[in-house]
Amino acid sequence: MTGKTNLDDLARAASPKRGLPPVHLWKPERSGTIDIVIRKDGSWVHEGGVIGREALVRLFSTILRKDPDGTWLVTPVEKLRITVEDAPFTAVRVDRAGEALRFTTNVGDEVEAGLDHPIRIETGADGEPRPYVHVRGGLEALITRPVFYELAEMAQERGGELGVVSNGAWFGLGPA
Repeated sequence: MTGKTNLDDLARAASPKRGLPPVHLWKPERSGTIDIVIRKDGSWVHEGGVIGREALVRLFSTILRKDPDGTWLVTPVEKLRITVEDAPFTAVRVDRAGEALRFTTNVGDEVEAGLDHPIRIETGADGEPRPYVHVRGGLEALITRPVFYELAEMAQERGGELGVVSNGAWFGLGPA
């Protein structure tokens, strides 16, 4: 695709209905690239400037799709590749809801950790844990440090490992 895409035009092309649009079903013929970067801290940047309209960021987050060849903003007529520095979302809150751990992301998504939404831990280049929770369609949220500390406070020990249980699934957080 040549030329620039206006962000407001892209926002209007997305479904205005409640819930998530079926981006996994859309196979648009037109594709291109847009200068949008989702930074490690969860901020969205367009052409070097932070997108300050929270409603626009939330809308764009509903049309994100991760494919083997990258992360895309997808509408029924067009898909635009964006850059994601780490994970497209950040988990900014965790609550215990009965037997489940419910995470809230920076864009308002709520997911309960479990087999369909696993928690995984990587080790960063600095040796620090980098925890993630699966949100949808291969898209993850980086669990922020304060939320990870909350998980550590909830942790139990099993076989020398600390972890949490959510919806019957055990998620290791690290050595005891």
